[in-house]
Amino acid sequence: MTTIEGVAIATEHWLTTEPDLAGAHPARLESIGVRLPARRLSTDELMASTAHDTHIDLERLTGIHERRIVADGEDSLSLAVGAARDCLNRSRHRAGDLDMVINASISKYAGGYRQRLEPPLSLLVKQAIGAVDAVSFDISNACAGMLTGVFLLNDYIRRGEIERGMVVSGEAISQLGRNAARQVRSIMSRQLASLTLGDAGAAVIVERDGTGSSGITTAAFTTLAKHSRLCLAYPSRVGPGATMYTRARTIHKVAIDNVPTLLREALDRAGLDLADIDYFIPHQTSSRAIRTGTRALQDIFRQLPGEVVDNVELFGNTSSTTHFVALHRLLQEGRMHAGDRVLLLALASGLEIGVVVFTIDDQMEKSWVS
Repeated sequence: MTTIEGVAIATEHWLTTEPDLAGAHPARLESIGVRLPARRLSTDELMASTAHDTHIDLERLTGIHERRIVADGEDSLSLAVGAARDCLNRSRHRAGDLDMVINASISKYAGGYRQRLEPPLSLLVKQAIGAVDAVSFDISNACAGMLTGVFLLNDYIRRGEIERGMVVSGEAISQLGRNAARQVRSIMSRQLASLTLGDAGAAVIVERDGTGSSGITTAAFTTLAKHSRLCLAYPSRVGPGATMYTRARTIHKVAIDNVPTLLREALDRAGLDLADIDYFIPHQTSSRAIRTGTRALQDIFRQLPGEVVDNVELFGNTSSTTHFVALHRLLQEGRMHAGDRVLLLALASGLEIGVVVFTIDDQMEKSWVS
């Protein structure tokens, strides 16, 4: 057991962190890109399409007013490629400068609702953007996918194996909500979480930081595998794509029980307190979950970060892209500035918990000044 502010917390789990390496090369987030479908679907419209009278006020329950959804001709691949191009448009680099491209999406749709495994989406993305010399591969780590990719690139860069790479994801997951609308009967339905989902693409370039003045402070992950069956997906019997069954309340409780210990471990490694964080961006599931989680952290740490980001109102839960959709919006609105310290917290089915702490630098801020 360990104690934080007099509260005993179990320490049976631990984080996998970047190794301590002599002469390790620091890494930084260089640019961020997003591709959002133009089509919007409000929560009222989605709930009006349910096959049963559910009596669920989903917007009040989740804080989600609308989400973006793909139209005909849009899919995981087109969202990923669009985000990758937006990322490069804000970067100092060209596609040919990338040493590695990692696709981290859960949905891997390219022309219809069939999961594309071979050739992998990472290969199709790198060909589309012209990163022909980059090593490419796909990973799958649920909603923690993009942050897992950042974790991997950070490690490759620290070891001196590459200079820069891109993590990209295109999540065309709104069909889970459409399928759930045909079956959800009450607030207790295990498909309720599917109604919160929206579509988005996101990309981030991670590169070697030559200045040493900013960049990634720490990146750490752990898996609590005994909870792996709390969220499961299967091919849908009622529509195209998949059906997802989630024990949402149990997942939330498990996260609240375990995050404080793991977060403290990551912050200790970085030499930081929670109050040193300017922007705390948790996985964007619902406003209620974010508020409850924040209160739990405050009770244990006796402090809070400068701002806890809630980005679900207009986008819903966009799965592996959610942190970078939120970052993109904050930068676009001019709310983030050089020197701001950001903590990204991944909470993904598995149960996967990941922490990435980094600092906004001049280049990233200036890339948004028109």
